[in-house]
Amino acid sequence: MPDAVDLWLDGGDAPDRATLKAAVKATLASLAERAPGRTVEVRVPPFGAVQCVAGPRHTRGNPPNVIETDARTWLALARGTLTWRDAVHTGAVSASGSRAPEVAALLPLR
Repeated sequence: MPDAVDLWLDGGDAPDRATLKAAVKATLASLAERAPGRTVEVRVPPFGAVQCVAGPRHTRGNPPNVIETDARTWLALARGTLTWRDAVHTGAVSASGSRAPEVAALLPLR
């Protein structure tokens, strides 16, 4: 049975804020487990952010490899209902730095 987030991604009503936050945090944690490291920062404001992808660690200021998107886009990417290419093409994802696109190879998370 589809959950509230799946229904929302299919055009249904938005889930409550707590459900949305839990889904974003869980998928970000899954990404960090799949690609441990601190080279790329993935931000889904206001719900969470993680650092992932092995390589040089960034320690000061804004990291050079950053992905930022909204919750709906992130969850669609994580669940495979939206491709990285489409998300970047439409401007739904902001990706900076040479290592940020490596996250695309890790999606979807299921």
